[in-house]
Amino acid sequence: MAEAKKTTRTTKAPAEAQALVRSTAVKKVAPAVTEEKESTKASVNKRASELGSRENSLTRTVFDLSGKEVGTVELPEEVFGAKVNQPLLLQALRVYQANQHLGLSSTKGRGEIRGGGRKPWKQKGTGRARAGSTRSPIWRGGGIVHGPVPRDVSLDLPTKMKRAALISALTTRIEDVIIVDSFKTKEPKTKLLAEGLKKLDLAGKKILLVLPEFDQEVLRASRNIDRLRFTKVQDLNAWKVIHTSKLVLAKDSLTKLTEVKIKKSKEVAKVASEV
Repeated sequence: MAEAKKTTRTTKAPAEAQALVRSTAVKKVAPAVTEEKESTKASVNKRASELGSRENSLTRTVFDLSGKEVGTVELPEEVFGAKVNQPLLLQALRVYQANQHLGLSSTKGRGEIRGGGRKPWKQKGTGRARAGSTRSPIWRGGGIVHGPVPRDVSLDLPTKMKRAALISALTTRIEDVIIVDSFKTKEPKTKLLAEGLKKLDLAGKKILLVLPEFDQEVLRASRNIDRLRFTKVQDLNAWKVIHTSKLVLAKDSLTKLTEVKIKKSKEVAKVASEV
């Protein structure tokens, strides 16, 4: 009994000690709360500065093919400053890639190969294995078992989703957008256009020229330049935007891009709501 009482006395903490422990805990928690508030404030300020720089990044300098600055232009925020929908963008890229597969691989089965109509030898009495045709899959020159056949592997994506994916792609690649006043040269010569791209520091890079409409002179001048592709605004899609190093747009392409990809989608949505 005496030993039990002694143990009880040693485990019981005085009231003064408990108060000291509580005060120490408060002192430890207070700096932690202050640090958390400061970190939250810093993150908010950082986000605000990012948004500010985002707004400033919508202003682009317009160059000519000699590399000189000829003005500035404001990129449409609904195209280049929208919220990026990452799952939709990945879905659009997968659909585009699947639609490039033609699905034309084909093989012939035993019934499609010419010949093999006569039984090679009689059923019994030869000592050989039974055979009914020389076009059996186990014979050389025979048919293919479970081989590929032509099939449609294409996928479909609604037009509004395609446009939304394109906007997400353009917003993602906004830092790689270059605006050029015009791609026309004095003569439709590859040498002149290549020199212009070199002055814009685009030589040797994977470039996508976006034209408001196809121009035969520009096409003649650009088709022999390595790693350069061209497209008109109507045919622009998320895959082309993502799989390029620099996106070079003609100044007139911005207006066309807003008209084709934004206003049309709003009209479709308006008609759908009225119906």
